[in-house]
Amino acid sequence: MKSTPGKPQIRPTVQCAAMEDQRIGSALRALRLRRRLRQVDVAAAAGIPRGVVMRIEAGRLDDVSFGHVRRMARVLNAGFEGLIRWRGADLDRLVNRGHALMHEAMFKWLRETGEWFALPEVSFARNGERGVIDIVAWHAASRIMLVIELKTRIVDINDLMATMDIRRRVAWQIAGEHGWDPVAVGVWVVVAPGRSNTRVLADHATVLRAKFPADGRSMRRWLAKPAGDIAGLSFMPEVRVADLGRDPTTPRRVRRRSPSVNRARRPASGHREPRIGVTFGA
Repeated sequence: MKSTPGKPQIRPTVQCAAMEDQRIGSALRALRLRRRLRQVDVAAAAGIPRGVVMRIEAGRLDDVSFGHVRRMARVLNAGFEGLIRWRGADLDRLVNRGHALMHEAMFKWLRETGEWFALPEVSFARNGERGVIDIVAWHAASRIMLVIELKTRIVDINDLMATMDIRRRVAWQIAGEHGWDPVAVGVWVVVAPGRSNTRVLADHATVLRAKFPADGRSMRRWLAKPAGDIAGLSFMPEVRVADLGRDPTTPRRVRRRSPSVNRARRPASGHREPRIGVTFGA
């Protein structure tokens, strides 16, 4: 694009931001009309001037505060989450230490199973779709590929489902770049435990199970003997959210347990499943 003297050029990132502002404004306007409310009605209920409502619906979000958008959305029984995007992905992996610790735990577990080869932080760019996949795993014996998404917090289940569809599509391209020839691709969403995530997943259990039928137990069986496509979603039940964000150098009190006569003794020999303090349950 040639520059015109005296006329500032609009960068693509600015254009994308303007389009997103327009989308938010259009969505709120559609919700208002669906409820058959006037702009003045919404303004009164939200405690904001009518002019602010007009600017929001017009997509002029630079002229209003996040608080005003949230108030308007709340009146319309909707929610507004301001998300910062960077290089096609959210900033969770940069600013959330819990995500990093989940990543380390899963990566070690896959590596210690002995048959899965795992790659962390795999970036992709295909047909305008860009992002970073947390973990890509390859099982050479069965020629199965697994795409893993780690979530410390579930914000939008629709975005999550759409994201995993993109991950599955680009997995075939990533496989070719690494010289793999998969016969099937699986996807797995691993969620950190916590009241907020539990509530969100429970509220949308029917939809999520339809999209990701396999629970944690099913995923463990599949990982031991992979065959065919799979789509799973499960918690990491032994990793507490508080522990994910704590400094590992900080001493932690450990409660001493008295031995129980009913507790079975661990066999002295035999195969022991790799443990790193994490199990994958339903």
